[in-house]
Formats: sequence, C-alpha cells, structure tokens
Amino acid sequence: MRTIRNAIKRRHRLIVHLLLLVPVIATTFRGSTGHAESFQQNNSAEEHAQALLETLTPEERVGQLFLVTFEGKDVNFETQIYDLITNHHIGGVILEQNSDNFVVPPQTANGTWQLIQELQTTEWSASQSNQIEPETNEEFRPAFIPLFVGISQDGNGPPADQIFNNLTLLPSFMGIGATFETDLARQVGTVAGSELSALGINLLLGPSLDVLETPIEEGTGDLGVRTFGGDPFWVGEMGRAYVSGVHEGSEGGMAVIAKHFPGHGSSDRLPEKEVATVRKSLEQLKQIELAPFYAVTGNAPSELATVDGLLTSHIRYQGFQGNIRETTRPVSMDPQALDQLINLPPFADWIEAGGIMISENLGSEAFRRFEDPSGLNFQARFIARDAFLAGNDLLFVGDEFISTSDEDQYSSIVSTLDLFAQKYRDDPAFQERVDESVLKILTLKYKLNNSTIFTLGSTIPPQENLVDVGNSDQVSRQVSQEAVTLISPSFTDLAETIPVPPDINDKIVFITDERSAQQCFTCPEQQVFPKSGLMDAVLRLYGPLAGGQVVQRNLFTYSFDQLLALLNRAPEFDYTVLESELDQAQWIIFSLANVSSDNPSSQALSRFLAERPDLFRQKNLVVFGFDAPYYLDATEISKLSAYYGIYSKIPQFVDTAARVLFGEIPATRGDLPVSVSGINYDLISATSPDPDQTIELFMDVPEAILGTPDPTQMPELTIGDLIPVRTGVIFDHNGRPVPDGTIVDFVLSAGLTEIATQKETTQDGIARTTFLIEESGTIVINARSDPALESNSLQIDIPPEGIPTIEFVITQFPTETATQEPEPTGVISQTETPPPPPSAGSINLIDWFVAAGVSIIVGAVIYWLTTTFGLIRWGVRSGLLAIIGGLLAYMYIALQLPGSQQLLDVPGAWGVLLITTLGAAIGWGASYGWQRIAESS
Repeated sequence: MRTIRNAIKRRHRLIVHLLLLVPVIATTFRGSTGHAESFQQNNSAEEHAQALLETLTPEERVGQLFLVTFEGKDVNFETQIYDLITNHHIGGVILEQNSDNFVVPPQTANGTWQLIQELQTTEWSASQSNQIEPETNEEFRPAFIPLFVGISQDGNGPPADQIFNNLTLLPSFMGIGATFETDLARQVGTVAGSELSALGINLLLGPSLDVLETPIEEGTGDLGVRTFGGDPFWVGEMGRAYVSGVHEGSEGGMAVIAKHFPGHGSSDRLPEKEVATVRKSLEQLKQIELAPFYAVTGNAPSELATVDGLLTSHIRYQGFQGNIRETTRPVSMDPQALDQLINLPPFADWIEAGGIMISENLGSEAFRRFEDPSGLNFQARFIARDAFLAGNDLLFVGDEFISTSDEDQYSSIVSTLDLFAQKYRDDPAFQERVDESVLKILTLKYKLNNSTIFTLGSTIPPQENLVDVGNSDQVSRQVSQEAVTLISPSFTDLAETIPVPPDINDKIVFITDERSAQQCFTCPEQQVFPKSGLMDAVLRLYGPLAGGQVVQRNLFTYSFDQLLALLNRAPEFDYTVLESELDQAQWIIFSLANVSSDNPSSQALSRFLAERPDLFRQKNLVVFGFDAPYYLDATEISKLSAYYGIYSKIPQFVDTAARVLFGEIPATRGDLPVSVSGINYDLISATSPDPDQTIELFMDVPEAILGTPDPTQMPELTIGDLIPVRTGVIFDHNGRPVPDGTIVDFVLSAGLTEIATQKETTQDGIARTTFLIEESGTIVINARSDPALESNSLQIDIPPEGIPTIEFVITQFPTETATQEPEPTGVISQTETPPPPPSAGSINLIDWFVAAGVSIIVGAVIYWLTTTFGLIRWGVRSGLLAIIGGLLAYMYIALQLPGSQQLLDVPGAWGVLLITTLGAAIGWGASYGWQRIAESS
C-alpha cells in the first residue's frame, strides 16, 4: 500500500509541474509581454505555492523553514552547505563578512555573484535526480525551490555593511534621517535594491525601524547610526520610503525584512551582545516602538511601502510581559507575547496577507549566553523548535548555533531538521503549523521570482548587470550635504567664534578615530576611516591644485591612538612631536567615530578636553561627528569652537566635512534626528509645533464648490449646515511639517463664550474639522496646537437670512501664566475694506423690495390709464396682472431657473428694475389680449 501511495504522489507531483509549465509556454509564444503580465493573468502566487506544497515531502517542507550561515566561498560537493542544500532542502542562506563569504577586492562583487550562482545551481541540480525518502525508502524527485539569499547591509561601511567593496557606499540610516527628506531615503533604498539584486541577493535584513528614544551618551551599546532617529513618526516615514526604494530598485525581486521587531531602540545593549530588558507596557510600545512597524505593515500606503517580513528581536519587555524573571524568555521566544503583538490590528491584517516572521539569529552570542549561562547545556534543536512554535515562520541559525554535545553547526542543523521532520509526521498540530509557514514562504518566493514556475534562468540575474554596480555615489553625496548639522554653537554665534575659514598660513592638526576592516579572512586590512582621510579631502579640494587655500607643509594628521599615547605619556611613542604641533597650531580638527567603552582610544577626545586645555586654548577647535551626535556632554561641547553632525564615515561625507570647514557648504540643511542632552536638544519638543508661528485657518471647501481658487472665500451657509474648516500646514521648530497625529484644538466661540472645542489630529501637517451652524449670529473659530497658541480667527456672521461674511483676525490664545488678554495684532484685508457692491449674478433682500415696488408702481399706472377710459373692471384686472407678472419675473431669476444668469448681465438693482418692468409689461399685455378676446366674443 505504501508503494502505491508513493507512486500516486510522484504522479501527482509530475502533473502539478506540467500544469505549472503551461503559462510559461504560453508566454513564450505571446512575445515580449513579460513575466509580470503572465503572472497577473494566471493563478495567484499563493495558488501556485499551494499546488507545489502538496507535492513536497516532510523533509522538503521543514527544510524551507531554515536560513543558515556557512563558512567560506566554496559550494562543491564536499562542503557542508552543499549537503544542506542538496539533501536537507534548506530554505536559504545568509551571507556574512564574519563567515568569510566574500573575496578580495576588486573582485568582491563578481565573486559574490559567482557564489550565489553556485548556490542556486546546486539547488537546481538537486532537483534533476532522484533521492530516497528516509521514511519510506522510496525514490522521489526533489522540487526546485530557489534559495533565499539574504544579507544585512545597513550602510556606513563596516561593520554595518557586509560588502564594502565594489558596491556604492551608502549612508547610515541616521545620516538619511537627518535630512528629513523621504525622497532621499527612497533614492538610497533604490540604489541598495538595484545593486544587491544585481548580485543575486533576494532577501534584505533591514532597514532597522528601532526608535532611538533615549540615546546612551557613554556609548555603552545603543544602536547609534543604525537607526533613522528618535521620533516614531519620522522613523516610520523614512522606513516607508526606504522600503519602497528597495522594492523599486530590485524590480520586486527582493524581500525586505524590517528589524528589530518589536523595537530595540530603548535598549542599552546591542542585540548581538546581550539580551536586554526594557521597562515598557504594551501601551508605551504602541506609542513609540511599534509605530514605525505599523507604518510598513498594516498601515502602509502601498504594496511598495509594505515590508515582506519582520525580524523578531531577542529582547524582553517588563510590563508588557509581566514581571521579568530569570526564566522569562525574550519576545522572539515567547508564544503569548509574540501572539499578542502580531494580533494587533495593523499586524493581523499584514500577517493575513502573507507577512512572514523571521527569528533573530538563534546562534548569536547574546542568545546563547541567555539560554545557557553556564555554557554547558545549549540544546540547539529544542531552541529552534521553541522559536518556531513561538510564531516565527523562518528560523535564522548562525555559525554559533551549536548544541553542547555536537561537533559543529552543521551537525546541530542536521539534527534539528531530523527532529522537525519526525515531529511533522507524528504531530498533526505541528504539521499544520509547518504547512502554514511553508505556504507563506513559497508564496513569497513565487512573488520574488515574478513567474508561475521556478527556473534557474529566472533566479540568477545576468552577469552583465554588474557593470552598473557601484556607480551611484551622487546619491550618497547629496544625502551628506542635506544631512550635515551645526550642533553647536548657534549660527549667529558661529560667525563670531569662527569668522573666517583656514587660510594658507594656518597650521592645522587633524586627529581621527581611524577604523579598519577586512573584506575576507585572507584579504588585506583596509582603512575604512583613515587618519588622513579629512586632511586628504582638504588637500584635494583646497590644496595647490584646487585654488591654493592650504599647503601640505602646514597640515598634520594623527590618530586617536596617538593622542591617547600622548595623554598616557606612553614611552614607546614620541609624543613630544604631537604635543609641539598642537601647541603651534591655529586649528585642531577632530574626526569622531562612535564612542565605546570597549574601545579606549575612542574616548581620547573627552580625555583631551578634560586633561590638556593648555593645548587648545585660544585655538579654533572643531569636532566633526562622523557617527552619532550625542557622545559629548555639555561641558565638553562648551570648549569647542564648532561641533558638527556628519553621521557617516564614508568618503562622500568626509568630503562634505571638508567643504563645511572651508565655508563652501553651510551646515543649515540637516537637523538633529535624535535628542542631544549636551545642548539641551529634545527631539520630541523640536518636532512639536513652533510657538512663533501663526496657524492659518481656511474654509475647507473644494474649489469646484467655491468656483474660485481662493480658500478664504465662503460658500452660502444656512442654519443646519456644517462649517468645514482646515488649518494651513503647521510647522515644527525645525521648519518642517509636524508629525502626523499632532493634536490641534479647534475652538468655536460666540462673543466671549467658548461654545465648543474639538480635538483633531494632523495629516501631512494639516488638521480638519467641521462645526454645525445651530443659530444665527456671529461666531468665531480659532485653532491652537500646543505650544503654538496663535492663529487666524475665522469670523462668520450668519444673519437670519442672507449670505454670511467672513473675517480673519490674528488672535493670541493666553497661556496659564498670562496676566492679560492680548489684543488682536492685525486684520487681513477682507475686514479693512468696505464690502463690495452686489455683483452680477447675485440676488439679495434689497432686490426683493425693488422688484415689489416696481411691480406695484407699474400696476398702478396701468390701472389709472385703463380707468380713464371708463373701464374700471379691466383696469383692476390689468393692474393686478402687471404686478403678478413683475413678481413672477423676479421669482424666476431668484430661483436661478434656466436662462436666468443671462438675464442678470445688467448689474445690481438696475437689472432687477429692468427685469421686473419687463415682467409687468408682459402681464399688462396678457390683460390687454384677454380684453380684446372678450370684446370680440
């Protein structure tokens, strides 16, 4: 019986594959309509995934749940990764610099493309021959399912970038965030998506949507420039734009996985170092940490801006998870906590639409230390099982995913896969859970493949695409110039402290916190932030070959290590030379990278400012922060001539620092994207409404109704109507629109009495509301958005009948400490000029009296003329018909019946007089005709 079942299963698999081939053949004969059109005209990706799922063995199904790292660049049949792909059907791989997956530059890009081609070809080759199913010992033909090939590439070079050669070096997320320009975030994402997909990478672990609410000044382990900033709204906006760009740049061929869900910004530990505990309730998470993730899942405005997955973080939340105990597991491993989060409305809709949850690295140092503090009992396969049952669809298992009893990572992965396959056969609930996740994984792979069938040709990009890689430096240059921020002093004070840039006779000492890295284990060490970097940029831009503002003999460069040796009086270093040059210099320029307690030399600047004021007194002391801007305290900043935020250490940003130093670029474009306590800068306050602005108010009526583009004009309103009101754009302290959701109070007043107050929130900086007109009289509408208390007053006079008038008055709302009510400071022109005379095309109460009077006069004249001939009865009839005719003519015009507008070409009361007279004449004519008919009969 088992043999028969397996034969039926193999025949079913063959039929499904033949059916999936039909659309591809049809596409070939249709010509160049493209994969996308073919895909849209056939069954959905989920239907194809379901059909494929039904043909897979348990081993193939559970293999799809795993993303693995592997060491080296070889994928031959003797390697462990070859066996995991061929015989254990893993779902994908993650490429890392620490795993030695890349080759020496300048062949890095081409070598990566070659490696990915070999990985996908290995997967395809495995589907071309039969294998033995372990449970049944029957032959089967594995399906070809393209691998996920993932990478973490956060910008700013190493360590955040895994590949830092041959690709365009892109700015850090915080460098993008400092521009507050979503279009630039989209452009950076487009470059990242285009270049990574050209290599064959189809899964990006990023961007980070963590909110850096409270930066750690000591540099003990926050995420620093790996976040867009500290405001939930702007992190979400930048994240949306970046995700859209990645999808556009990869032409839909890359899955974007936002991290570190549900938010790691409040942690004081790096996620790879230690499992952190943060005191946050669920409501606090919703307001801060979860808001950016909402923006790219259920609340995303488009499919382009929607992430394909979320990377769950190894973090614990005291409050949300209850009282944290030693055994309380991180959110990524807590079924109740993770289920509660992903069932929140924005996430539930996204999950239902196919969103994938991916675990953070289950082999990371931090996670191993949390799960096994003693280091004696790490059970990798049960860890993976628990992570999957907690709600993760894909399991990321890194190089340290090694059980205590296993020899290496490969052994632990194989034993984990065996456990999953056996549990799949034995446990129906587990089987259902696996099938649910695998269906989502296969559906996503079909979407990325943009075809109805998986083929090797559609999986590997053409090698000729590599010629376009690494040629988008202009994007990084533009971001650098828009991001640069003057942190201290103010722009006014800067003109006094540094009135002129360096000149040819000035001696300048550059001191840099140099950084180096290796692209691979055997690659030469690269200076990714060299000590001479800023000096070289100055010479290139302003040296003898570029205007001659400086000469090389007056420029000197040193590292933070050398400065630390001076401060420590290290005998192995001749610090007297540095000491002498500092003493003689007119300018001392520091290039500051990230500060960390793990790197003592990174703290050399703080020590220098505290211990050697004699060496910088009466000199121009300038600091460029090429990483996070909050590492210096108020005392340290007070000793500087100027402090600039640059945010990234890649060459384009170093060039921008040189241009700022020489005054070519003003540091007025960017704004601090995080709080900086050293200058008492609070980001949430900075993004609140500017109190110095006057909020504009307008009638919120479409132009088509108004008949005019002027939003201050008023349509006709009567009692029972709604008055639609909106503000103009409300700006924050930095001159940008306030975040969505900013509260605005609309106040309706009559005289000195407030009748109603309505709270609304902004969208794109604008708030809207409506008020019901309940009675006639004069009403006033104001708006305030704390701390912006000044607005135009919208004054509307609604008489018992007629058209309301509208006035605008600048009114200051008093604060609690105010001692008197401020008087209006100005009146807009509408109230300074008398009302214009009635225009053509309008009817009012005066016109009614004119019409009635003219009709009566005409009727009386006709009555008098007729009675003079002795025709008293006909005189009464003629007079009354003339009055009726005049009033009917007026009513025809007042009701705006067809043709009435043309009759009102004569302006004002003269038009009414003419029309009424005409109507009276017609009435008299009717009377006369009636009389003649009566006489003839």
